[in-house]
Amino acid sequence: MKMDQRDNHYYKANEATINLDEIASCVENAQILQRLRDGDENLSSIILPSKYSWYEPNPTPFIIREGKHEELGWLGYFIGKSKCLQQLVIRYLPIGEGGQRQTRALIDGIARNQSIRELYVDDDRDRLSDEEYSVIIAEALINLPQLEVLDLCRSYLGFGPSSCAALGTVLRSGTMNLKELHLVGAIGDVGIASLEHVFTRIGPFLKTLVLLHISFGNDGLMTLVRALDNCTGLERLDLSENDFSLAAAGLGSLSDWLQRKQTKLKELDLFECGINDDGLQALAEVANHCEELRLSYNDSITATGLIHLSRVLLSARCRLQCVSLNGMDIGDDGAEALGVGLAGNQSLRRLHFDNTDTNLTVRDWSAFSTVLCDTSSINNTYLSNHHYVGELYDDYEDDDDIIDESRVLVYSRLNEQHPQYAAKCKILMSHPHLDMKTFLRCDLKFLPLAVAWFERAKPCTTSTIRNSKGRVLLAGESDEAFQSRELTAMYEFVRERSTDVLERREALISEAWKDQITMAKEEIKRLAKDKESLLKDYNRLRENIEQRGEKIAQLEEENRRLAGLLSR
Repeated sequence: MKMDQRDNHYYKANEATINLDEIASCVENAQILQRLRDGDENLSSIILPSKYSWYEPNPTPFIIREGKHEELGWLGYFIGKSKCLQQLVIRYLPIGEGGQRQTRALIDGIARNQSIRELYVDDDRDRLSDEEYSVIIAEALINLPQLEVLDLCRSYLGFGPSSCAALGTVLRSGTMNLKELHLVGAIGDVGIASLEHVFTRIGPFLKTLVLLHISFGNDGLMTLVRALDNCTGLERLDLSENDFSLAAAGLGSLSDWLQRKQTKLKELDLFECGINDDGLQALAEVANHCEELRLSYNDSITATGLIHLSRVLLSARCRLQCVSLNGMDIGDDGAEALGVGLAGNQSLRRLHFDNTDTNLTVRDWSAFSTVLCDTSSINNTYLSNHHYVGELYDDYEDDDDIIDESRVLVYSRLNEQHPQYAAKCKILMSHPHLDMKTFLRCDLKFLPLAVAWFERAKPCTTSTIRNSKGRVLLAGESDEAFQSRELTAMYEFVRERSTDVLERREALISEAWKDQITMAKEEIKRLAKDKESLLKDYNRLRENIEQRGEKIAQLEEENRRLAGLLSR
C-alpha cells in the first residue's frame, strides 16, 4: 500500500511496530499517542491548539506543526480505538495537500470513536473555514450517536450552505440526542430555515442552544421560534451578535413562545443584537419566564425601553434573578426607571452594568442608593430592597462625586454577604439616633419587641464586608455605645408615653387589688365549702355514735335477759 493511501487497515497492520517517537513532532505528542495506544483511563480530554492559541494543560494539548502531518493520522486511529476519551477540542487542522489527507484520516478516526461525549471545533485563526472541512466534519457526526455536546463555534467563518445541509441531515437522522448545540457562522435566514426540522427532532433533549453571529434577522427569528416549539427542556438560549434592530415582531414571537410553552428556560442571551426600544418592549415579558437576561451592548436601548423592562420587574410573576446591561448609556432617566423597578422587585439579585459606559451622575447613583437603603425613615429603610446584590467596579476614591456609587456597592454587598442582617445593619448605619416617634402609636407591648430587636441586631456592630481592598467594618461600634443607643431609644419611647405609663401604673394597681379581692373571695368560698364539708362529717359521726349507743343498749338488754334465763 502506498504511503499516501493510508486507511484504518494500514494503521491496524502497523500499530504494533510503529515507532511513535519517530513519527511524533515532539516528545509531548509521542506521549499522548502512547497513552492512547495503552488505553490510559486518565486521558479523558485532548485539544488540538493552533500555534496562536493559549491553552492550559487540561485538556491535554496535542500540538500540530506544519509539515509534520503523519502523526495526525495515527492520532485519529488511536482516538477511534479509545474507550476513555470524553472530550475533544479542535482548534487547528493543517492546510496543504499532505495536511488535507492527514486531516481526513483524523476525522475518519474520530468517526469510529464510541466514547467522546463533547466535541468542540473552534478555529481562532480561520484555518477551518474551508467548507470542505466543514462538510467532512458534519458527515462524520452521524457515526457519533453518543455525542451530547456539539460546539461548532468558529470565530471568523462558520458553515456555508453545503455544510449546513450536511449537518441538518445528520441531526435529522435520529442518531444523536444532543443536549448542547453551538453554531457560529453567517448562515443567515436561509440556514436557519434549513435547520428548522433539526430543532424539532432534537428539541426534547436539547438543554443549550447557541446561535452566535448567525446573521439572521426577523424572518429567521420567526422561523426559529416555530422550531423551538418542541424544545420544552431548553435551559439556555444564546442568540448573541445577530441583528435584531428590525426584529420587534420576531422578539415578540419569542416572548409569546416563552409565555405559551411551559419551558424551563433559565438564560436568554441577546448580547449585541442591535435591539432598540421597540424590540425591548416586545421582549420585556420574558422577565416573567427566565432567570437571567443578557442585554449588554444593545446601545440603541434608551430610557423608554428600560421603562418597559421596569414595569415587568414590578410584576409579582417576575422570575428574573440577573440582568446584564453592560456597554449601554443608561443615563439619568434610564437609571430612574430601573430604580422604580428595583424598588418593587422581589426576585432580582444582580444587575450588571459597567460604570465606565453608563454615564451615571451623582443623582442617578443616589436613586439606586435610595432603592437599596431609603434613609428617610426607619420604616422606609426596613422596607428597602435587601436582596439585590448587583456587581459594580469597586476601585473608589474619597470623592464626593462618587459617594452614592460607593454606597450602592456597600449596600449590595451587604445584601449578598449578610442577608439575615441586611435590614438591621442598614438601620444602624443610617440612623445613629433611632427616632422612636414612628412607634408611638404602639402601646407598651412594643417595649419587649424593641429589646428583642436590639438583641438580634447586635452582631451588626462587628459585621464586615469583603471588597478588593480587604474587609470593611459596617456599623462598627463598641458594646457600650450600642447599649447606650438601646437604652436611649427605650427611654425616649417611655418618656413620650409617660401619661400612658402612669395610666398603666394605676390600671396595674387597680388590677392588682381586684386580683387580691378576687383571690380573697375565692378563699372565703373555699373555706365555706370546707366548713360545710366538716359539718357534714360531724353530723355523720354523731349519727354513728347514736347508732352505736342504741346497739350497746340492745346488747345490754339481751345480756340481762340471758342472765335471767340462766339463773332459773
